[in-house]
Amino acid sequence: MQSLWYRNAIIYQVDVSVFRDADNDGWGDLKGLTAHLEYLRGLGVTGLWLTPFYRSPFRDGGYDISDHLAVDERFGDLADMVGLLEKAEELGIRVIVDLVVQHTSDQHPWFQAARCDRNSPYRDYYIWADEPEPTDAKPIFPTVEDSVWTWDDEAGQYYRHVFYKHEPDLNIANPEVRREIEDIMSFWLRLGVSGFRVDAASHMIDLAKQADPRDDGFWLMNDLRAFATLRRSDAILLGEVDVPVEEYARYFGKGHRLTLVSNFWLNNFFFLALARERAEPIERALRALPAPPERAQYAVWVRNHDELDLERLSDDEREEVMRCFAPEENMRVYNRGIRRRLPPMLNGDIRRIAQVHALLFSLPGTPILRYGEEIGMGEDLSLPERHAVRTAMQWSDEPNGGFSAADRDALHVPVIEEGDYGYRRVNIYEQLLRDDSLLAHTGKMIRARLGLPEVGYGQCTVMDVGCPSVLALRHELDGEVVYTFANLARHDVHVQLTDVPMAELRDLLSDSPYPREPDGSGLLLRGYGYRWLRQRQRFAP
Repeated sequence: MQSLWYRNAIIYQVDVSVFRDADNDGWGDLKGLTAHLEYLRGLGVTGLWLTPFYRSPFRDGGYDISDHLAVDERFGDLADMVGLLEKAEELGIRVIVDLVVQHTSDQHPWFQAARCDRNSPYRDYYIWADEPEPTDAKPIFPTVEDSVWTWDDEAGQYYRHVFYKHEPDLNIANPEVRREIEDIMSFWLRLGVSGFRVDAASHMIDLAKQADPRDDGFWLMNDLRAFATLRRSDAILLGEVDVPVEEYARYFGKGHRLTLVSNFWLNNFFFLALARERAEPIERALRALPAPPERAQYAVWVRNHDELDLERLSDDEREEVMRCFAPEENMRVYNRGIRRRLPPMLNGDIRRIAQVHALLFSLPGTPILRYGEEIGMGEDLSLPERHAVRTAMQWSDEPNGGFSAADRDALHVPVIEEGDYGYRRVNIYEQLLRDDSLLAHTGKMIRARLGLPEVGYGQCTVMDVGCPSVLALRHELDGEVVYTFANLARHDVHVQLTDVPMAELRDLLSDSPYPREPDGSGLLLRGYGYRWLRQRQRFAP
């Protein structure tokens, strides 16, 4: 199953700038990450997603790129990237990188050339207008930008930007722009990456459709996937696709478009289920999902580097989640989401946080774990917008959390020092020493999940066990069956499983030891408990 490596992978998302600083200049860097790949492999990680490390003014966490083919000097150079890729390959870790080509930084040489000269070949790399043109596109950050058009004095025209005004949209209609995108992909694939996380994939499709209505704009994704596959047969495209659930199938195609689709739909209902301590929202979300093609998969996660966007919920459901997990206005952002990490949302309840991790790893799809989630890091609400959840990795109780030996004032991002989530209380080295730590539980889950191809490759069925708080899933592959159960409520429950051969089940993973039921007909789950069980294979006499 080499070509389908992503189906049973555990992907760890890293922001290089905040992970580990090797040269003590206050910025995390590639050498710092490379030196700690063994830690990730020991955790069980088999895939690494690097958020942008390219040359950038860094006004948007590196997503404002000024050179797609260069490593930003703050993080090292191309030799450092090669070193990371070689070390990752030795450890059996695949590396994917962000492909950010919906827009560039306004400091990119293309944009600077475009704004200086209407006759420049780079002028048509962007989208210009003498007056703001009507468009269905809305600002992605409505509380920050009030329009997708901004006037440029030097250019003498308006330019379009769906994101920040310092991130002008590229003109996908221009064949030269598409060739530039292919050059970017070819460069990094030849260097050794295993694929790309396609930033703003749905917005790119919208631009492609406006340029050429053929195939509703999905011709662009067809071309990107074909190009990547020709250069590396097992390369993947993981698309950021936050669209209505019925549109997911179009992003998969017949398995010839995106390899992995980010499952924002399930993520929204995941938090609704946590707020209600009921499994029904997750069950509803799973049943509504279009089945992915044979060689494709959903990507699932709990929290990422952005806000927790709840747009797929109804207004009442969204407010219900907000009241539960973001009761204060400072915890909310963009009139739609939450700018918090999971542990503070769950009041630091390690038992419940571990149960959420177990729930994530039991869902059908490729799980993505964000840096710091394995130890229960918190947020810093004093930072603006999404930066609240982008604090430095907490390695130890040493100064700056072991992230950097630079002076505190030299750090480009604050380290959480005080409170329940300060680095003296929450850090990797302290948790490495305890068998009951969140890190120990999470590592055990990851390694167990890697040994369950039934979850990664198999067919998942939602089971009705008659208990509102329990999510019960049946995973089957080639006659092998694994059951996963998670109790979302704080009280113990006893689940009756009339159609399950209980005598043939053996625990693989659980929140704590469970006694065998005397009658063999039911299953005990403690409050916020979880159990994974395998059905023993029957051998012919």
